[in-house]
Amino acid sequence: MAVRTRVLLSPPRRKRNRITTETVLKTTMLILGISMTLMPFIWLILGSFKTATELIQTPPTFWPENPTLENYRTILHDPKLPLLRFYGNSTFVAAFNVTTTLFTSSLFGFLFAKYEFRGKRILFGWVMLLLMIPGQITMIPSFLILAKLGLLNSLWGLVVFSAVDAFGIFMMKQFVESLPNELLDAARIDGASEWKIYLQIVLPQLGAPLATLGVLNFMGNWNAYLWPMVVITSIEKRTLPIILTWYNSQHSTNAGITNAATVLVVLPILFLFLYFQRWIVRGFTMSGLKG
Repeated sequence: MAVRTRVLLSPPRRKRNRITTETVLKTTMLILGISMTLMPFIWLILGSFKTATELIQTPPTFWPENPTLENYRTILHDPKLPLLRFYGNSTFVAAFNVTTTLFTSSLFGFLFAKYEFRGKRILFGWVMLLLMIPGQITMIPSFLILAKLGLLNSLWGLVVFSAVDAFGIFMMKQFVESLPNELLDAARIDGASEWKIYLQIVLPQLGAPLATLGVLNFMGNWNAYLWPMVVITSIEKRTLPIILTWYNSQHSTNAGITNAATVLVVLPILFLFLYFQRWIVRGFTMSGLKG
C-alpha cells in the first residue's frame, strides 16, 4: 500500500532592502543638489507675492507674510506695455526659428549622412567651422546685411539668420548615420522617391532628437537678449527678455514687480521642458536604429 507524503514548502523569504551608508550618502547628496538648484526659482516665485516693504526688510522672510497679487496686476494692466504683444513677438521668433531649424537640420543631416557628392567634406568642414565661431564675431556683418535688406527693427530680422543651424545639422547627421542603409534601399526598391524616403522613413525615426533640438532651440531664441536688443529699436516689437530689463529699470525700488515679470517670462519655458522631458532624455541616450 503506497504511502503518500506531503512536502511542505516554506514560503520564499523576502529579501530585505538594507539601507547602507552609501545609499544614505547618495540620497543626501541628491536632495542637497536638487534643493540648491530649485531654491533660486522658489525664492523668485515667493518673492513675486511679497510687497516691496517685505522684500527689503531684515531679516528676510521666506514665506510671504501678507501674500498679494498686486505685482501681477501691475504688469498685466500696464497700458504702456501690453504683455500679450511681447508674448506674441517672442512666440513668433521662437516658433519660426524652431520650425525652420528642424526642417533644414534634418534635411541637411540626411544629405550629409546618406549621400555622396562632390565637395561633401568641404561643406561639412564649413559646418564644423561654424560651430567654433562665436556669434559675436558675425554680429556686425549680419547687422550690415540686415540694413541692406531693410530688415532692421523688424521681427523678420531676428529669424533670417537662424533658419540654418550648424549644431542642428551636426546633431541630425550623427543620428541619421545610425539608420541602416538596408531600410532606405528597401524603400527605393519599392519605388519610393528620395523625398518620400526623407518624409516617411527618416523623419519618423528622428522624433526624440528633433524634440531635443527643438526644445534647446526654442529656449535659446526665447531667452535671446543681445541680438534682439541690437536689431529691434521700437518698444512694440521687442521681445520678453528686453522688456524684463525695462521692468527692472523702471521699478528698481520694487523688486516684487521684477520677480513677477521674471516668473511670467520663465513659465512657458518651464512647461515646455517638463512636457518634452522624456523626449529630451531619449534624444540624448538613443542613437537611432541599428543595422
